[in-house]
Amino acid sequence: MKAPEFPPIKGLASSHLAFALFWLPTERRRDALLFYRFCRTIDDIADDPKRSTDEKRRLLDAWLEAEKWPPELESLLQRHTIDRSLLQAVVRGCAMDIEPRFYATFAELEEYCWCVACAVGLVSIRIFGCSDPASENYAVHLGHALQWTNILRDVGEDARQGRIYLPLEAMDRHNVTAKEILDQTPGKGFLPLMRTGAARARSHFAAAEAPTSDFSALLPARIMRAVYEKILSRLERDSFPVFRSRHRLHTLEKLALAVRVSLQKSP
Repeated sequence: MKAPEFPPIKGLASSHLAFALFWLPTERRRDALLFYRFCRTIDDIADDPKRSTDEKRRLLDAWLEAEKWPPELESLLQRHTIDRSLLQAVVRGCAMDIEPRFYATFAELEEYCWCVACAVGLVSIRIFGCSDPASENYAVHLGHALQWTNILRDVGEDARQGRIYLPLEAMDRHNVTAKEILDQTPGKGFLPLMRTGAARARSHFAAAEAPTSDFSALLPARIMRAVYEKILSRLERDSFPVFRSRHRLHTLEKLALAVRVSLQKSP
């Protein structure tokens, strides 16, 4: 099967990830942005409202089944000895977003998080030049932490699209129904539910310890961590007003965080 289409993309500057990648040395930044382009291409297929469900599945299947990918991606995989299965996991994760679905358990949701966030981190540390095996543990825990923060921040936006990413077992525990989230009419159990999710994110942030030998190489990941911990802290401070607004940081705030993180010394 021929290589899938790999179009150029726009809007890099609006992404927290793209912002963090600009702190890399030139050649590694080029490769990281190429990988980012891959992730955006896959994500855009799954989210495109103009495409039918069948067309989305066909296009994503083409990525999974192609014997060869676009030449620039093939070169990227070879240059950094990246396992193709990690990029295929990203494709499978985005395929889970084609149609709204519910996640019954934390385990089911974390499988999704692994595909769309942890696999991304595991590819990224190869591009960053990390060599310590402990960096893989860092990438996995940080991936879960970032995705949990995304899930909490986007509850309202997802609800407007008929989506719920909070696990049903957690919702049941706090007597929160799918209807009240989709209708954006949170009851008294909603805030404790969100705090449970925040605690989950915090536990993964705490477990993500950057190894000393790769501390400098992990600068983009550490910047991402600082940005998302700030977002999570504001969500907690404001009692998760996710049906009224979507928390984000301004460019100057991100720049200040990036400078602070870049000046940190290895532990």
